[in-house]
Amino acid sequence: MTSHIMPTYGRLPVTFARGEGAWLWDENNNRYLDALSGIAVCNLGHAHPAVHKAICEQSGKLLHTSNLYGIAVQERLADKLTEKSGMDNVFFCNSGAEANEASIKLARKYGHELGIDKPAIIVMEKSFHGRTLATLSATGNAKVQQGFAPLLEGFVRVLYNDVDAVQQAIEQDKNIVAVLVEPIQGEGGVNIPAPDYLNRIRALCDQHKLLMMLDEIQTGIGRTGKFLCFQHNNILPDVCSLAKALGNGVPIGACLARGKAAEILTAGSHGSTFGGNPLACSAALATLEALDQENLIELAEQKGNAICKGFTAHLQDNKHVVDIRHKGMMIGIELDYPCADLVKSALERHLLINVTNEKTIRLLPPLIMDEQQINQLVESLSTLIEEYTGQLP
Repeated sequence: MTSHIMPTYGRLPVTFARGEGAWLWDENNNRYLDALSGIAVCNLGHAHPAVHKAICEQSGKLLHTSNLYGIAVQERLADKLTEKSGMDNVFFCNSGAEANEASIKLARKYGHELGIDKPAIIVMEKSFHGRTLATLSATGNAKVQQGFAPLLEGFVRVLYNDVDAVQQAIEQDKNIVAVLVEPIQGEGGVNIPAPDYLNRIRALCDQHKLLMMLDEIQTGIGRTGKFLCFQHNNILPDVCSLAKALGNGVPIGACLARGKAAEILTAGSHGSTFGGNPLACSAALATLEALDQENLIELAEQKGNAICKGFTAHLQDNKHVVDIRHKGMMIGIELDYPCADLVKSALERHLLINVTNEKTIRLLPPLIMDEQQINQLVESLSTLIEEYTGQLP
């Protein structure tokens, strides 16, 4: 059968028809354990009753009016996000890439207001910030940039988890106005920096009057055991981008700002037709309320510890396992050999996983995963890894 969809994804040979909690069923009613959550999106799992109810009720009242008018549920969501994050205000959009675009535009406008003609932003190797031209230019992955030159200027790239490199770049380039960084690199291989990495970047930004901008698209909304990952460090950024899990599957992004950064974007300087519409905001508000009511963010840290303890017990003697690392329920199992084939092998055993940066198995389970499902995940994947590495040289 001919597909009329552009081949931008190498899709796996399965189509899902329905989901419930941490389970998905394909068109033939085969059941799969979802340890990927739609790539860190469905933190509440699939078909969560509160989100379902919010979508149904809002769709029966009002879907869209545009941001030319007030949107009451958008105001309530903004109040909730600023309360939980410590930030001052929010710009709503539709995706993580758009949230990062807003961050980049905000930083450039900040630079121009300081009299800098060509403002530059420090970004990191192995980072991922999106597929638009600006966010692709900020991304530290030559493979995904290939074929899209000329990329945008205005980005200075340094090694991740290297504060000295950030300081050196600041001292060498007087056009730098901001630092854009992921608290944990997801697409780059679940790379977790030194505990004080963000604190030291915050200090450098304060010293040089730069904006500290955090990409929390994958780490945010409870994934790491705090509402936002930077809260582990007891700091506040100037700008923070969110998306993925914010709507539990309904597309919504947000760029949060604080202090001087909250005053940069004004009427006419940025916008989004669909951004923060009633349907998306209702889903997001229901998602945040469910996370709180079910205590899922605090439990994420406990469940993540249990998952990694299980993998360590099963795989500690496997010489091909380089590292098992995690923060909450953001988990990476790094092998010493490319292992992309494991994704299809896991699918054949009705388990959904991901491999990123060629050698790192990435797990992003829904935060509602229970003890029995955790045990199934650990035992099934550990067996698969042992079988796979047993065939390696």
